[in-house]
Amino acid sequence: MANKGPEKTNVMRILDGKKIPYRAHTYTPDATMSGVQIAQLLGEEPDRVFKTLVTQGKSGQYYVFVIPVAAELNLKKAAAVSGEKAVAMIKQKELLPLTGYIHGGCSPLGMKKAFPTWIHETARAHEAMFVSAGKVGFQIELAPADLADAAGCRFADLI
Repeated sequence: MANKGPEKTNVMRILDGKKIPYRAHTYTPDATMSGVQIAQLLGEEPDRVFKTLVTQGKSGQYYVFVIPVAAELNLKKAAAVSGEKAVAMIKQKELLPLTGYIHGGCSPLGMKKAFPTWIHETARAHEAMFVSAGKVGFQIELAPADLADAAGCRFADLI
């Protein structure tokens, strides 16, 4: 039987299709693991490892925010950049039907539908950043500008 090589996620296939360079990383997931612990497992500083958060505005529109794993999203700043009066985090049970991703494996790339997306501006200070590859236990490392291009993201102060 032929060796199929390392497992590819849909996020990796999207990046391959766009010819965007990235490095795939894996870790052994644990349901209680925090983003900071994942950064430690990857041997990276938490300010280079980002989490993907999905919110809903007062208008009913959904928005995606990508921020460092150790940070908290400032909902007022998120509302301001999205042009909403207010935004709130969606309930965890809404994540899979809305995005196609489960908690801990949500990526700004490859959601069922493209939503307006922002990356926290500190990402630009790094040559490369880490985000979920769309599956728990999988991360991708890529240039912030490449992620912004691939996912149609903008940069803003979000924390």
